[in-house]
Amino acid sequence: MFPLRDDNPTFLTPYVTYTIIALNTLAWILIQGMGTEPTLSSSICLMGLTPGELLNTLPAGTELQVGPQTFCQMTDSRSAYTLVTAMFMHGSWMHIIGNMWFLWVFGNNVEDSMGHVRFAIFYLLCGFAAAACQIIADPDSGIPMVGASGAIGGVMGAYIVLYPRVHVHMLLFLGFFVTTFAVPAVFMLGYWFVMQIVGGFGSIGSTEGGTAFWAHVGGFAAGAALIYLFKVPEMVNRHPYHGIHQPEAPTRSWKRLR
Repeated sequence: MFPLRDDNPTFLTPYVTYTIIALNTLAWILIQGMGTEPTLSSSICLMGLTPGELLNTLPAGTELQVGPQTFCQMTDSRSAYTLVTAMFMHGSWMHIIGNMWFLWVFGNNVEDSMGHVRFAIFYLLCGFAAAACQIIADPDSGIPMVGASGAIGGVMGAYIVLYPRVHVHMLLFLGFFVTTFAVPAVFMLGYWFVMQIVGGFGSIGSTEGGTAFWAHVGGFAAGAALIYLFKVPEMVNRHPYHGIHQPEAPTRSWKRLR
């Protein structure tokens, strides 16, 4: 299943959402060489977040696994800057396209609930919480972590609190049969969150690279909690489809309000 759009209008032009997408895209093109080697592996080594390196639980010179057959050596620096840079690095075309599309679908309405500056701070805090959760889950890991999905998980956590009944239109692949259907956000995002928890427990003890499920869980939980501090009631209350109690469910009213 893949979200196509939501039936959710906006009041503000989501400048911060656009900027985050642009920064991730520029990083993919200019720093990561659009996924070509050795630029991709080098960028992940230098700017990816490695728990064992950050916490200094692994000795300098330890080989970090970037891919199935690709390794790089860990430095003796704790590289605190990677807490930020890792949020703008990706591992493949599908990785960045998927992340940016989810941000495109859900980011504008969350930004609409708090304003531009608050949303920028909120996004970074969700990314930090996601990284912390993944580090706690495997503090000795020598596998660099990259991707915006932890911070975007925070956006999704905020969305499910703000707009649980808004319909999200999904694209469903069933073999050769492709169809679309709409479900309330609480079902779609709730299902996604449960799948991350299941994947997180399934990844315990793994020494190979893969999806940072606990980063997704941590980001989502942080976003669902932080939204109560960051939302601006006046901005939320003007929205026709906020909260669980609504006079009617939204249908096709998804264009920007003026």
